[in-house]
Amino acid sequence: MLEKEFIVEEKHSAKQVGSGGLDVLSTPSMIGFMEVVAKEVVEPDLASHQTTVGIEVNVQHLKGTPLGKTVRVTAHLTEQKKTILFYEVKAYQGEELIGEGQHKRAIVDADEFMKNL
Repeated sequence: MLEKEFIVEEKHSAKQVGSGGLDVLSTPSMIGFMEVVAKEVVEPDLASHQTTVGIEVNVQHLKGTPLGKTVRVTAHLTEQKKTILFYEVKAYQGEELIGEGQHKRAIVDADEFMKNL
């Protein structure tokens, strides 16, 4: 499991991202934080030519978070099936759970992936 903190800035707001009209943490930004942490869980174990790409996200955004607050995100690798990684992800403001769900990532060869686009 890995845990990382993020400060909610204006660029993360629903108003700025376009997903809503308020200056609060946007759902897309919360998901982005979750993906960052999940990606970093396995990076030390990958070969130099490998990376991971997000392939599925299923989360609930449970509570609003104002700008300037710190959001703590955890990602726990729960299973690996060949090159598919399964995570439980959670986001907190202080001790309060503000988001949770599942995320899947695939391990890919970076050069091959880009070549096949």
